[in-house]
Amino acid sequence: MLKFAARFEPAPEGGFVISFRDIPEALSQAETLEEARDVARDALITAMDFYFEDRREVPAPSKAKRGEELVALPPSVSAKVELLNRVVQTNARPIDLARRMGIKSQEVTRILDLHHATKIDTLASAFRALGYELELSVTRNVGAVA
Repeated sequence: MLKFAARFEPAPEGGFVISFRDIPEALSQAETLEEARDVARDALITAMDFYFEDRREVPAPSKAKRGEELVALPPSVSAKVELLNRVVQTNARPIDLARRMGIKSQEVTRILDLHHATKIDTLASAFRALGYELELSVTRNVGAVA
């Protein structure tokens, strides 16, 4: 999963302002720090829409610096962000990707839509069509209960 560094700064008028160094479009505000942590992910997902609309590469996440916390995109969004980046890097047009995958271009439009649920096998096929392999990994959560 992609994890972006967020800063939660007290706002002069009260509450907290949420910002992401790597994704300047992701800004939000909340009354409490707990609420700010909850809305940070939504702000990050909303900002991803701008990159998808503009067919622009999403910057790679930087390591968190002092005073920042990592906010993870959901796995489905992370996979689509990685796919968008490969589409941009390879200059693949939706019609080109559709031909390589053997599907209609409308289906590629849905694959590259953050708000459309896409099966993981379909995403893997899209990566393969671009010359990449989608790999999954599972790691133990440090705070997990056995």
